[in-house]
Amino acid sequence: MEWNNKFTYPKSSRSIENGFRKYLFGEEKLPSVTSILQATKSEEDKASLENWKERVGQKEANRIKNEASSRGTSMHSYIEDFLRGRINESFFDNNEQYIRMSKEIIDKGIKGKLEEIYGMETTLYYPEKYAGTADLVGIYQGQETIIDFKQANKPKKVDYIQDYFLQLGAYTLAHNVVYKTNITLGVILLCTVDNLFQDFKIEGPELLMYQNLFLGRLKKFNEMNNLS
Repeated sequence: MEWNNKFTYPKSSRSIENGFRKYLFGEEKLPSVTSILQATKSEEDKASLENWKERVGQKEANRIKNEASSRGTSMHSYIEDFLRGRINESFFDNNEQYIRMSKEIIDKGIKGKLEEIYGMETTLYYPEKYAGTADLVGIYQGQETIIDFKQANKPKKVDYIQDYFLQLGAYTLAHNVVYKTNITLGVILLCTVDNLFQDFKIEGPELLMYQNLFLGRLKKFNEMNNLS
């Protein structure tokens, strides 16, 4: 795989305002994709989350959440270091969980499939609407693609990861608008703590559907916050 500086991605800073993450571009403050999705979850999804917290207890729920967040951050860092050539495969000799998970994603989701890298931890924005950070933008199996790396405690069904697809919809739409591209493929590369690798792809009309669904969530977010 090769690095290709085809696009110049912006630098930005982030802040938290009224509980929402915002990206700062000069004088412009744009809500993050994840904050938009979090704020506009369905009542059913909110109830399901609260039921889980009650079932396991608030303390245990916080522990699981923090552990998953730390593991995800470490996994992302190792994958990025590998792709930037900062480390070689000898780092896999380390048997820590997140490294084993990284190996699964690299071996089964990246090698032989990822051809070019345009950017990693790439800030993308739709002017005056929203912003976010895509894990990777590049050419994947011959197509310009946006890829997100995910980790999970157990295998995922498509019905349970709709927000992942909405994220990809938001990122691809922003990239296409700002850079005049025609990205029609989004990919999720996921590994569970038991080292089960899963990949999910949305493309063509299905990706277009998720772009439109995200815009619907953005409209709801703006109405909730009197921004429309």
